[in-house]
Amino acid sequence: MNHNKFKVKKGLRILGVLAIASVLFYSCEQKTATPTAEVETSGEGMEAADMKVAFVYTDSVINKYDYFKKMSEEITAKGQRFDTDLQSRAKGFEQEVATFQQTGGNMTPNQARAKQDELVQKEQNLMTYRNNLMQELSADEAKMMNDIYEQVQSYIKEYAVENGIDIILSYTRGGAMWYANEAIDVTASVVEGLNKKYASNSGVTTPAAADSTAKK
Repeated sequence: MNHNKFKVKKGLRILGVLAIASVLFYSCEQKTATPTAEVETSGEGMEAADMKVAFVYTDSVINKYDYFKKMSEEITAKGQRFDTDLQSRAKGFEQEVATFQQTGGNMTPNQARAKQDELVQKEQNLMTYRNNLMQELSADEAKMMNDIYEQVQSYIKEYAVENGIDIILSYTRGGAMWYANEAIDVTASVVEGLNKKYASNSGVTTPAAADSTAKK
């Protein structure tokens, strides 16, 4: 009986760095602020000529938002730690397989069969561990995107009220808005105000994502 044919699945030999998305695109809901109490009671809309409209380059707002930069760096670093840990575990498993391939011939059939079963289980556990790490990173990323969406949307509403703007549009490549006069581009001032607000609240911001490898 040849006990040296146990092979490591090809997937375990190819462990690239877990990629982290670094650009978030989203579309802000287009809502008009309630102009006056009189309009509320009359139910009549605002005249188009009386509306003050502005727009922001959405990708610029996100990419220049300090919270996004900070969290992206943390998640990327966490992904790199996960990758290092995973590669270390995979290397240890492959060494164990290599040892079995060299010494399995000295085992009894029952011992060899038991060792093969053990290695199969370890390989499955390693694959499950890898999937769990990827899911954890994906969850961190989804939470970050959701937090950023809510923070930016909330600030844009504040900005609109403070500056008497009725509509702030989202300008994204391939979006619904194909042209806008640069005179109504408020991207820079929105980014500046957003970062000032983040800095003033930095002491109570969301903490860095927990690192599951610390418990392993």
